[in-house]
Amino acid sequence: MSDLCCGGDGAPEPRRGRPTPNLTPAPASRAPASVTCSCCSGGDARGRPRPVTADSASDGGHAGAGETADADGCGDPTCGAGAPEPEENPGAWWNSATVRWAGLAGVLWLSGLVGEWLAPVPVLATVLFAGAIAAGGWTFVPGTLRALVRGRLGVGTLMTVAMAGAVLLGEVGEAAMLAFLFSLAEALEDHAVARTRHGLRALLDLVPPRATVLREGRETTVDPAELDVGDLLLVRPGERIATDGVVRAGRSTVDTSTVTGESVPVEAVEGTGVFAGTVNGGGALEVEASARVADNSLSRVVHIVEREQARRGAAQRLAARIARPLVPGILVAAALIAVAGSLFGDPGVWVERALVVLVAASPCAFAIAVPVTVVAAIGSASRSGVLVKGGAALESFGTVRVVALDKTGTLTRNAPAVVAVAPAHGRTREEVLALAAALEARSEHPLAAAILASHPDPAPARDVAAVAGNGLTGTSADGTPLRLGRPGYIDPGPLAPEVARLQEQGATTVLVEADGRLVGAVAIRDELRGEAAEAVAALHRMGVRTVMLTGDNERTARALAARVGIDEVHADLRPEDKSALVSALRRHGPVAMVGDGVNDAPALATADTGVAMGAMGTDVAIETADVALMGEDLRALPRALAHARRARRIMLQSLLLSGAILLVLIPLSAFGVLGLAAVILTHELAEVLVIANGVRAGRRAPVTVSPSASSDADAARTPEHT
Repeated sequence: MSDLCCGGDGAPEPRRGRPTPNLTPAPASRAPASVTCSCCSGGDARGRPRPVTADSASDGGHAGAGETADADGCGDPTCGAGAPEPEENPGAWWNSATVRWAGLAGVLWLSGLVGEWLAPVPVLATVLFAGAIAAGGWTFVPGTLRALVRGRLGVGTLMTVAMAGAVLLGEVGEAAMLAFLFSLAEALEDHAVARTRHGLRALLDLVPPRATVLREGRETTVDPAELDVGDLLLVRPGERIATDGVVRAGRSTVDTSTVTGESVPVEAVEGTGVFAGTVNGGGALEVEASARVADNSLSRVVHIVEREQARRGAAQRLAARIARPLVPGILVAAALIAVAGSLFGDPGVWVERALVVLVAASPCAFAIAVPVTVVAAIGSASRSGVLVKGGAALESFGTVRVVALDKTGTLTRNAPAVVAVAPAHGRTREEVLALAAALEARSEHPLAAAILASHPDPAPARDVAAVAGNGLTGTSADGTPLRLGRPGYIDPGPLAPEVARLQEQGATTVLVEADGRLVGAVAIRDELRGEAAEAVAALHRMGVRTVMLTGDNERTARALAARVGIDEVHADLRPEDKSALVSALRRHGPVAMVGDGVNDAPALATADTGVAMGAMGTDVAIETADVALMGEDLRALPRALAHARRARRIMLQSLLLSGAILLVLIPLSAFGVLGLAAVILTHELAEVLVIANGVRAGRRAPVTVSPSASSDADAARTPEHT
C-alpha cells in the first residue's frame, strides 16, 4: 500500500538503523505468509512493525479480483502485498484478474464511443459506458469504500469521487474513461511489482524438486523439505545442491553463479562448504547437510530482502511527507472551488472544474516513483549476488563518494602463508619454524595457521600466554623460555635490515626468541586478490576516492596499497580507530566501509553504507551490513555501486517528472484550461511512464572492469600476502 493510505509513519526510522530482528526464514517451498510493513501496519506493543499478511491487508493485498495492490491509493510495492506464489508466472499478464477487468472496461468504453457515434438513440452508449464504469471501478472502488470506513483517504478516494461526480453531471463517457485508465494504470503497476518480486522469489526455485539421501548405505529420493541437519546427500554431476552443507567425499567443481554472481566455478573437495541452489560439475559429491531447506542460505537471503524492503530511504520518506497530507488537502480545495465558483458563476461549470482538480492533483505517480524503483533494483541486485537491505540502503549506497576498504579478507584472500624465514647467526630455518610452531600450536590466529602449515605436528609449548597486541610467551618442552611477536616487542637486532626489506615487500614479520636470544624471523603474507587492482581502478574511474584501513603495520600496508592503486593508507588501527577514521572521512562525502561484517562491525555501523564482503552463509555479515556481496569477487563492488547510482538517478527522474506534472495540471484544471478527459489521459500516462522508468532499475548498469582477472589467472600469480 502507499503511504497515502496510512494514518501515520509507522515505526520511526533512524538515520541508519542496524536492526537485528529475529530471523525466521521462509519455507523454500512457498512464499512467506507475511512481509514486514513499516508504513501501514502500525506496530506491536513495543513499537515494532507488525507483519501485514495477504489476509489482513484487505485494503491492499492481492486478495481478490476486485482489489488492486492498493485499492484506496497507489500501491507501494514495499508494503502490504503478499508475495506471489512461486508457481505464478507474472510474465503472463493475462493471468492477472486486474488486467482482465481493466481490459474489459477498455473494450466497453471504446464500444460506447462507437455506439455514441453510430446509434441515433444514446441508450446503447450509456449502457456500455455504465458497464465500463462497473468493470473498471471493481478494481478500486470496493477497497476505497473499506478504507473510508476505517477513516483512510487515498488516491482511490479522489478517483471514486471524481467518477461519481462525472456521472451525476451526465458525463458518463468521461467517467467510463476515468474508470478504464485508472484501473489500467493500477493493473500495470501490479504487474510490474509482481515481476520484480517474482525475480527474487525465483531464487527459491533453484532448490531441486527431489534430493538423493544416503541412509544406511542405500540411496533414497526425498522431497528437499524433508531433509534434516546431518543427512548425507548424494549429488551427481550436473545436479543442483538441495541445501547448504559440507563436502564429506568426492571431488568436483561447483557453479555458484546463480547465487553469488561469480562466473568461474569453484573447486569442491572434502571439507569445502557448498550452498543450496549451486550446480555440481563433473564429479559426484557426498554432502552433509548443515541446514534444513527452510533455514538455508537462499531462504535467508530472500527473507531478509523482503523484510528489509520496507526500510524507506530519504527520497521515499520525502515523497510520503508530501503526498500524505495532499489527499485531504485536495478534497478541501476542490470543495472550496465548487462552492465559491457556484456563488459567483455557473454551478455546473465550477463543480465540473472541482472534479477535474480532484483528478489532476492525484499524487499517484509521485507516491509510487520510489517504491517501484526500489523493488526493481533490489530484486535485480539479489539475482547477481548482491544483497541490498532496503530502499534506505539503496539510496545511501547510490550517494557514496568515498570507499574505505579493510585489508584482510577484502583486498586479500585471508589465506596467509609463510614466504620467508630469516634465521639468526648459528640457527637454522627448521629451528626457527619449530619454535614458532610450538608457541602457535594451539592458537586460532590466522598467522598461526600459516606457521603450522610450514611445520606441522610440532611439540606444543607449555604455559603459552598471549601478550595483547604484541605476541605470545611460553616454555618449550625442555623448559626453555620462548617469545614470539612483532618487531618492537622483540628487538630484531642484526636482522633489522632483513625485517625492513620483508615488510617493504608486503610481508608481516614475526620474531622468535629463545632464552632471551634472537632465533630468527618468519615472514608471512596474505595473498592479494587477483581482481583487487581492477576493482579499485573501476572505482577511481567512477570518481570514487579509495582509502585502506588496516591493523597491519605501515610498511606492509603501503606495499599492498601501492600494488592495488590505493594512495591513502591508515595502518596500525584498532577497531575503534577504524570507526573514528570513517567518521572523519564522512566530512568529505558519503562513505562506504567494506569489511568482513564481523571484525569491522564498528566501522561498518559508522559508515553511511556498510558493505560486507563474501557474506554468503554468514548470518552476522548479512545482518550487520547494509549491502552484502555474497561472493568473493571484489569486482562486484563497483558493479553494485554503479547499479545503486543508476537506481537513485531513476528515482529522482520519476519524482521530478511526477512533481512537475502536478504543478502544471492543478492550475490549468482549476482555471478551466484542461478538461476532465485531457487531465485523466495526462495523469494516467504519467503514472505509466513512472512505472516503466522504475522498472528500468531492474537492469544492471554497465561498468568497465577488465575481465583479465579470472580464477585461473589468480592461481598463476605470485602470492601477495600482507
